[in-house]
Amino acid sequence: MYLEQIQKANDIKQFKDGELEDLAEEIRDFLIEKISRTGGHLASNLGVVELTMAMHLSFDLPRDKMIWDVGHQSYTHKLLTGRKKGFDELRKYGGMSGFPKRKESDCDAFDTGHSSTSISAGLGYVRARDILGEDYSVISVIGDGSLTGGMAYEALNNAANLKTNFIIVLNDNNMSISQNVGGMSRYLDGLRTAEAYTDLKNAVEQAVGSFPVGGEKLVRHIKRTKSSIKQLFVPGMFFEDMGIKYLGPIDGHNLKALGRAFMEAKRVKGPVILHVMTKKGRGYFPAEEDPARFHGTGPFDIATGEPTAKGKKDSYTDVFGKVIVDMGSKDDKLVALTAAMEDGTGLSVFHRYYPERFFDVGIAEGHGVTFAAGLAAAGMHPVFAVYSSFLQRGFDQIIHDVCLQKLPVVFAVDRAGLVGNDGETHQGVFDLSYLTMIPNMTVMSPKNKWELADMIRFAVHLNAPVSVRYPRGTAYDGFAEYRAPIAYGKSELIYEEEDIAILSMGHMFETAVKVRRRLKDIGYNCTLVNARFAKPIDEEMVLELAKDHRLIVTMEENVKCGGFGEKILEFAERSALDVRVFSLALPDDYIEHGSVETLRREVMLDEESVCTKIVTEYIREESGRRQR
Repeated sequence: MYLEQIQKANDIKQFKDGELEDLAEEIRDFLIEKISRTGGHLASNLGVVELTMAMHLSFDLPRDKMIWDVGHQSYTHKLLTGRKKGFDELRKYGGMSGFPKRKESDCDAFDTGHSSTSISAGLGYVRARDILGEDYSVISVIGDGSLTGGMAYEALNNAANLKTNFIIVLNDNNMSISQNVGGMSRYLDGLRTAEAYTDLKNAVEQAVGSFPVGGEKLVRHIKRTKSSIKQLFVPGMFFEDMGIKYLGPIDGHNLKALGRAFMEAKRVKGPVILHVMTKKGRGYFPAEEDPARFHGTGPFDIATGEPTAKGKKDSYTDVFGKVIVDMGSKDDKLVALTAAMEDGTGLSVFHRYYPERFFDVGIAEGHGVTFAAGLAAAGMHPVFAVYSSFLQRGFDQIIHDVCLQKLPVVFAVDRAGLVGNDGETHQGVFDLSYLTMIPNMTVMSPKNKWELADMIRFAVHLNAPVSVRYPRGTAYDGFAEYRAPIAYGKSELIYEEEDIAILSMGHMFETAVKVRRRLKDIGYNCTLVNARFAKPIDEEMVLELAKDHRLIVTMEENVKCGGFGEKILEFAERSALDVRVFSLALPDDYIEHGSVETLRREVMLDEESVCTKIVTEYIREESGRRQR
């Protein structure tokens, strides 16, 4: 009823106080119903309904700038800016993104998708505003989990020098994706439970404010001096010691309290943190009970909270998790690391069996890489399980702290290739390029679940920096009988013929098998090779293929620039081989959200498109040879 009245930004301001509570309930019901069909980020969005409403009531969009850290909690923001109809196509190809997108709305001030960035981006807006002499508010929302990322503190350090207003909302739900870890989590626990200070402040202000003469003036004086009171009751005062005013903790589900806090925050001449306490999954019992499972969920049954997709086979993540547990039982030096993704990377069972050898570093991938390097230097066998797009945040540390020293760190690179509905910021389409360019790094990718298990074991015993990259989703279980022992830098010959040779990298193998079958059906001879190694490439295999093949086709789910195909092409040209190399890869672009199947069709890496391209290229090569 109320949502229908919100057609554009600021329409929420037409509602009366009593109606706002009904609107909050309607928003929650709407989100639960829609996400149960499309999938998406549920728990985080249910937790910030009132906080988002209070921000939209307190500020004017798009003049004022709201920046959402990570951005997966921006669904209510999208509703309140007139994008209700877009939820039917949420995270589908061509539909509305699950994250803020500047191209989608003027009310989305900054594209986000990775953690710990909102304060830096907001500070940039503030400095630009002041230089240009403009007048608007900047509000950066950041979660307590994101405060485990070092970039947030770099930004806070710079923000402390501000003399103009900058509002930072600390959305504290005591979680990132998995349970929060570390010193900042303990510090925030202290703030949450600092009831002595909060109760005293409220009692004093209420009592003094009731004085018939001078009460309000005295309250203002107390507020100016309350930092000294906080020092007595709240341990540390980390933010105020940095020079950033602290307000809170504030009930993140109390619209009136939030409104008062934002009014006070607007008056601060400098940076101010509003510490807002929310409950992840609020209003939907299954999400409240298990917020990690409902962080990013597929379609589910609203009544039970159970996924509607049944009979799920093992994913590559599941296979990795089982192998690492088995290896842990045989190697007491094996340690496993994750960056706030214990469940997502498949390490929860390892944690349960070997808690003293499991480490969650928080949302701090750069630190995680160097921490793993230290473990390796001290004689341990570290395996860092991390999503491909998140490992990008530790690129410098991979170069200088791991590979420069040739330290035996294993990177289990999950979600490599197209991940689908989370879109540009989460597609793992650059890792083959950025990992293979680093000296001393070995890069492997399996054709199926059996080979993943073998590669993880091989990698741990290699005693060198090594990355094993594998995709999201169900693990391919075909070709189990093709399980030749892994030899360093050597590929695996599956079918040997002539004329056309396909070199498949990693999980493109399933598609390559189907493509070869099609080529055979229409009369072409075709060799199929499982490349296994992206670095070093199997040069001997390429030399052999060049003897009786006219066309070598490489297939990879990575950008073409710097990828596996370019390395094969460079070697063929350097060796003056009489064979044409044709690289099939992803375009040099960011790939939007949508199902993996849809995206593959769009970038022409699906079975039919690949087959058509190969035939066309082979005919072109054959024609060129006749002319020569």
